[in-house]
Amino acid sequence: MKISILDDYFDTLRTLPCFRKLEGHEVEIWNDHVGDVDELAHRLKETEALVLIRERTKISAPLLERLPNLKLISQRSVYPHIDIAACTRLGIIVSSNMHAGTPSYATTELTWGLILSAMRQIPQQVAALKSGIWQTGVGRTLRGATLGIYGYGRIGEAVAGYGQAFGMNLLVWAREASRERARANGYRPALSKEAFFEESDVISLHMRLVDATRGIVTASDLARMKPSALLVNTSRAGLIQPGALIRALEQGRPGMAAVDVFDDEPVRDIHHPLLTSNNVVATPHIGYVTLEEYEIQFVDIFDQITAFCAGKPINVVNPAVLR
Repeated sequence: MKISILDDYFDTLRTLPCFRKLEGHEVEIWNDHVGDVDELAHRLKETEALVLIRERTKISAPLLERLPNLKLISQRSVYPHIDIAACTRLGIIVSSNMHAGTPSYATTELTWGLILSAMRQIPQQVAALKSGIWQTGVGRTLRGATLGIYGYGRIGEAVAGYGQAFGMNLLVWAREASRERARANGYRPALSKEAFFEESDVISLHMRLVDATRGIVTASDLARMKPSALLVNTSRAGLIQPGALIRALEQGRPGMAAVDVFDDEPVRDIHHPLLTSNNVVATPHIGYVTLEEYEIQFVDIFDQITAFCAGKPINVVNPAVLR
């Protein structure tokens, strides 16, 4: 089978043990990022199975209509970047394991890396030291502070567990069923969304980006946060109303942000306001980018290709195409 893999920036996949699952197939790996439909159509014109690394490339109807040989798109997690209706119309199967029972410990660990970096001003202190300045400010201690977890799913629960180890007070806001599960695990649900934003010293967002959660964090929510508070987003930028975080930081509530996700990725503009703000720690969407996490993800992705080749596709998100 002719398999194409997009956006493998550091040519990592061929080094993974699970890459052996593709033996016997013709595999082409692209290490750059291309968003232009004409260029993608040229690169993928012979492709039968397309492997995507999360949401790095948008797969639109105009592109799909120019890929007559494409039979399968194999990826992992959510798929807002794929035109599922167009895939179904064109007879293309989309397989994506939603991994509901497997927390991303890589993302959880990065979340805590960002929290510590922001609260202790680590990037600023490192930069100052390298420029010959000894100490530039005073950080904040986590023990005894209130950690707000917005969205109590597989990652939110893992982040909460680490927060408990740091000696923080846990506060949860989520759907009612998730709040009850948090209560059963010994964590305190907030009395209201308003109270959640007002009480938390650190808020970490952990929700899928779907229609119901798009823009769920509003400008008024952010305005309720303490001037000393930190907002952390390692989930999706679209959870926050467009432009609301930048304006909130300018107005001083919250006082800090730490983000791993942006509205438009990859970010190439060095003048992006989240990159030029002294009160923001930013990383380039690396929450899931570890060798261990890649192995977990691509075992699923390559197994989906194997199943398709055996005539028994799995994790099909558009089952209508099978009919």
